[in-house]
Amino acid sequence: MKAIVLESAENPIVYKEVDKPIAGPGEVLVEIKAAALNRRDYWISIGKYGGLKYPTILGADGAGIVAEAGEGAEEWLGKSVIINPSHNWGEHPEFQSKKFKILGLPDDGTLAEYVKVKAEYLYPKPAHLSWEEAAALPLAGLTAYRALFTKAHLKQGDKVLIVGVGAGTGTFLLQWAVAAGAQVFVTSGSGDKLQRAKTLGAAAGVNYKAQDWAEELKHVSGGGFDIVVDSALGPDFNKIPDLCNPGGRIVFFGGTAGNIPELNGRTIFWKQLQILGTTMGTQEEFKGMLDFVAEHQIVPVIDEVFPLKDAAKAFAKMGNSAQFGKLVIAL
Repeated sequence: MKAIVLESAENPIVYKEVDKPIAGPGEVLVEIKAAALNRRDYWISIGKYGGLKYPTILGADGAGIVAEAGEGAEEWLGKSVIINPSHNWGEHPEFQSKKFKILGLPDDGTLAEYVKVKAEYLYPKPAHLSWEEAAALPLAGLTAYRALFTKAHLKQGDKVLIVGVGAGTGTFLLQWAVAAGAQVFVTSGSGDKLQRAKTLGAAAGVNYKAQDWAEELKHVSGGGFDIVVDSALGPDFNKIPDLCNPGGRIVFFGGTAGNIPELNGRTIFWKQLQILGTTMGTQEEFKGMLDFVAEHQIVPVIDEVFPLKDAAKAFAKMGNSAQFGKLVIAL
């Protein structure tokens, strides 16, 4: 079968022929119809991710048809499915176990004609979505769902700020919050992305490259925010507590711009703020996310679709942060 293989540090994205996997007991072989990239895949490809293993087939997101089923998984044979890439979460919903792993490293992932997974991580493909739209959902959609609903306890009428709206997770955060009845504001370094966010329901957007971006957010929001979701951290993170309403929740799941800078603790305790870390989610949250998507008939935002052989072009586009929404690989 054809696959995108992390072959070596010098040659990380190789389109090549590899052996087709074999499903064991409780496992299935999914014929992938579409897969999608995440920022995680890009960090792996440039060697900036823990636990690198060569060779590995990349890709956490995927949707397809169950082509083979091992003993105990026969009920899935022939069904159209979406794969939960969050594996071995463990018994505590509050945090993942030491055995937790994400599909696509260390286990071979979805950027291939077939992927082997345990049947317990399969869910029916949302009927209203195409293969490409379904494949866009798993990792980023789950991360956004847990951040907003489990961690931040989003409720109708909340004012929400999404810091950096252009990436896949940012667009899901926007779509989830709008569908739940929140008033959503966004930031981006691109005027075009801010305009596109408004077409998805954002009330207003501010360019974070502006020197007075924080003051501008206070102005357009009419005060402050009940929830702020951030994936960058970095030096500007110290402005976020001042943007929060009393009782505000600040949730983050990445640190692409650096670490948390020095913060004014007095603002945090006097306003009764919470700063919450999160990543991925549980099986129950994945099902909750799919139910939410079906209830609101949400369609993921896809920036561009590439054939598997051109996956390197998709990685390059992600490296330039040029996308708005998800980059999808069609097979």
